[in-house]
Amino acid sequence: MSGGSHILVIPYPAQGHLIPLLDHAHQLSSRGLLVTVLVTPKNLSLLSPLLSNSSSIQTLVLPFPKHPSIPDGVENVKDLPISFFGHMMRAFSSLHQPVLSWARSQPIPPSAVISDIFLGWTLHLAADLGIPRLVFSPSGAFAISVINSLWSRMPKRPNTSDSDHPVSFPEIRGTPTYPWWQLSTVYRSYKEGDELAEFIKDGMQANIASWGLVVNSFTELEKQYLEHLKKALGHLRVWAVGPLHLRPTETDNRGGSSSVRLEDVMTWLDGREESSVVFVCFGSQAVLSRQQMEAVAKGLERSGAAFVWCVKEATRGHDAGNFGVVPAGFEASVGERGIVIRGWAPQVAILSHQSVGVFLSHCGWNSVLEGIVAGVSFLIWPMGADQFVNATLLEESGVAVRVCEGAETIPDPAGLARAVAESVGVERPRWGRAKELSAAALGAVASGGSSIKELDGLVEELIGTNP
Repeated sequence: MSGGSHILVIPYPAQGHLIPLLDHAHQLSSRGLLVTVLVTPKNLSLLSPLLSNSSSIQTLVLPFPKHPSIPDGVENVKDLPISFFGHMMRAFSSLHQPVLSWARSQPIPPSAVISDIFLGWTLHLAADLGIPRLVFSPSGAFAISVINSLWSRMPKRPNTSDSDHPVSFPEIRGTPTYPWWQLSTVYRSYKEGDELAEFIKDGMQANIASWGLVVNSFTELEKQYLEHLKKALGHLRVWAVGPLHLRPTETDNRGGSSSVRLEDVMTWLDGREESSVVFVCFGSQAVLSRQQMEAVAKGLERSGAAFVWCVKEATRGHDAGNFGVVPAGFEASVGERGIVIRGWAPQVAILSHQSVGVFLSHCGWNSVLEGIVAGVSFLIWPMGADQFVNATLLEESGVAVRVCEGAETIPDPAGLARAVAESVGVERPRWGRAKELSAAALGAVASGGSSIKELDGLVEELIGTNP
């Protein structure tokens, strides 16, 4: 390949966005491309496993830009409520000029930019450099199809108080329809004329105008939606290269600190029957209210099932006493039947253990893919962002049952208990389909698999973009 192919990778500082893009950077570097990853100082530690596995990846460390809405010392949205996503997008755009100056000073300047879907301003950066910009989507093809449609058509609800107003997507096969409140929070927060809202709109529409799209998914799961994207974008430069978490460092501690050692969790799981354990985790962003925590605890306790529950505790902006608090006495009540992990959990390692058969999940895309690869069935509680679309995909794929929906909804403990008990019961519904989907995912990233072929095609295109 050409020694001048230099790819600038710019992640968005949220765990569910940053980590898969770093995995993609590893893919590119393993095929000989020179890769530079832009990162701010407090996120640098997340790159350590990546840097130790590749000599063709370098870092561009720039100070985090000050922003009036982001507390000093915070550089990742995992430390903030979801409502701060837009402010983080805006703050990061202040890196445009420093990155431009760096790129123009390089002996081998970047020949392409690959950046997160929340960093649409990098299309303008790439234009200033005279190079193509590729969007990296940490969401699946179905979700991106819906998101692009929203920002292209800009649908509105006739009555601003009607949160159940249905919004349909007739251009997508099956005409998926969602009530207004289940649409992307970023989209629903748009207010015409508002400076931040218009900035976000420009960025999301810049994604649609970008040269190419890289999706963390695989053809066997989302073929119809990948084909839709090619048609909607008007070009064939759409590559499905996932699942992206399958590499040697998959169990490293890239997500943060944990209250329980991995070795202790694995030992506990070793003592359980195959597919008998439910893993409960709602991602790196969602923090449950006290009432929601109590409902989940009651459901798990009444189910009689063995479980591992990963709890995200309160972050800045949350009342620490009313969010992310495990009910008093719960752990003593369930005894050896369950483990509670406060903080980050080694999710891939847990899901991959033969004792885990069910995943109670919020349907974040990384969690969806990790569960699919592990061959578990799902109990789903979509809360926001792309999660309602992901939930639809899991249900259509025959591996999931919905037990709750909505970020503020309190699940019915009795109903949750029944669903959990049935999911690990003797019949183990959806288990066979889950194993089939797992085999398809693993096949996609095996030699000659669909995602490997897509990656090879992407690399050829990136080499071809070199001036």
